[in-house]
Amino acid sequence: MKFSILGAGSWGTAFAKLLVENGHDVLLWARRKEVARKINDDHKSEYLEGIELPVELRATTDLQELSRFSDLVVIAVPVKHVRKVLKRLWPAPRMVLNLSKGIDESLKTVSQIVQEIWPDTTYAVLSGPCHAIEVARKLPTAVVVASRNLEVAKTLQKAVSNSYFRVYLSHDVLGVEVSGAVKNVIAIAAGVVDGLGGWHNAKASLITRGLHEMARFGLAFGAENPLTFMGLAGVGDLIVTCNSPYSRNRYVGEMVAKGAELSQVLEHMKMVAEGVHTVGPLLRLARDLDVEMPICEQVYEILFKKKNPASSIKELMERPLKLESCLTAFDLPSSL
Repeated sequence: MKFSILGAGSWGTAFAKLLVENGHDVLLWARRKEVARKINDDHKSEYLEGIELPVELRATTDLQELSRFSDLVVIAVPVKHVRKVLKRLWPAPRMVLNLSKGIDESLKTVSQIVQEIWPDTTYAVLSGPCHAIEVARKLPTAVVVASRNLEVAKTLQKAVSNSYFRVYLSHDVLGVEVSGAVKNVIAIAAGVVDGLGGWHNAKASLITRGLHEMARFGLAFGAENPLTFMGLAGVGDLIVTCNSPYSRNRYVGEMVAKGAELSQVLEHMKMVAEGVHTVGPLLRLARDLDVEMPICEQVYEILFKKKNPASSIKELMERPLKLESCLTAFDLPSSL
């Protein structure tokens, strides 16, 4: 198969490497000429330290060359840039596989943006606990690919899977997308806990209640299956993003909790922390859907209102006492 990949950051490049090693033809689009040159000439990426890229992998800065190369486009640019980049591509591809995670300022996930711009394009999303550097190092990883078109999902599953990268199937596109978006916000909160002292009890509680916020919002937003949030795209990705030293979102929360200015933290990062850009649109949607998201609300207050993180923890702990609410057998599909 031939894959055109939009975005030569860490995940786009690692995914391109995987595809080439699986025997596919890949063209990778980079925004900056120096990034493309390093891939083509040195077979290296500034985003994947110590990784040797396949000599067969080729990069370009020409979007039109990318669109001519293949009618299967992989999206690996930050969600805030997806709309403007897709509008520059013509003709519309036959198929899109999305790797990006978030909600943009128009309050839409990537599937909704693609549907708006390219209504006849078949869409799939790949998500799960998949830090780019570990995939590039061929360490065992499992993810899920979701599409409303099962045959497309099966084709992608077969094309992407190998001895170290295992792909499961889902039809719950919105559930998978919401999981990827919300887990980044919860990971910022987990970083705050790390920055305040690395409290294990608090972090476990935060992740558990963050999963509840993810599922509650996702089901209100249109997710089809509560079990999506119990799977790789949900709890799997949440666990790794809240705990891994590779997590950009966790790092942002940690640095801010230690007293750093958000603008300075972001300025010194090579790659985008999607949760920073997702939390505002997410909360706007949550208010429209009448969904309570107290952890995400505190993340927003800490990042953009400069609220004292310790005050946020105290406020969360002193919320009115209640029955624990979680997914139960009554939430599960009757077919199970």
